[in-house]
Amino acid sequence: MALISVKTILTSLCLFHITLAYFFYTNPNAIADQALVYVLGEAMGMPQTTSFAHPSGPSSFLAVALLLLGLSDLLTLSLPEEIWLIHYWGSQAPLRITLWAALSLYAYFSTPSYGRAGASRMSHPLVPPSSFVASAGGTGADGLRNRVFFTLAFLEFLSWFWVWVTLKEEVVRFNARKRRRGSSSNGGFR
Repeated sequence: MALISVKTILTSLCLFHITLAYFFYTNPNAIADQALVYVLGEAMGMPQTTSFAHPSGPSSFLAVALLLLGLSDLLTLSLPEEIWLIHYWGSQAPLRITLWAALSLYAYFSTPSYGRAGASRMSHPLVPPSSFVASAGGTGADGLRNRVFFTLAFLEFLSWFWVWVTLKEEVVRFNARKRRRGSSSNGGFR
């Protein structure tokens, strides 16, 4: 039995997305300076980024996307329980686990190993490589190779895995409760 219900986890995750949207819109540096971002970034050898030093177009776009995601996910919880529990989140949770796991693995494995203190993959990044600096030759993928994005993707992966595990338990309980109600409404006749 889960200590926290899936509805509570999903509500918290939606409010987390809305809170992140606020900070990405008003002060993205507050997110980049968080201890969790620093610790995960240092532990995984991810480079720092200066892209979140002040609000910009991409951070505003990210804020709007997170706000819409948080509000739409929060809205699904107002649907009847069978619809959101079994049909909607039953397919969304595994999809989001896969997506965020792939993005966090991409952010980790696509980070170049040069510019590090040693030859090891886990060695500390001294400075961000020149490919991380916005230039005419850079690609959009360069913005995904930093500790802020890695931390977001990794925490989303962990959160959605927690949702999925709890969701499976609650679906079993919901179906058992539905079968009990169905058998008691028949008056014992079969």
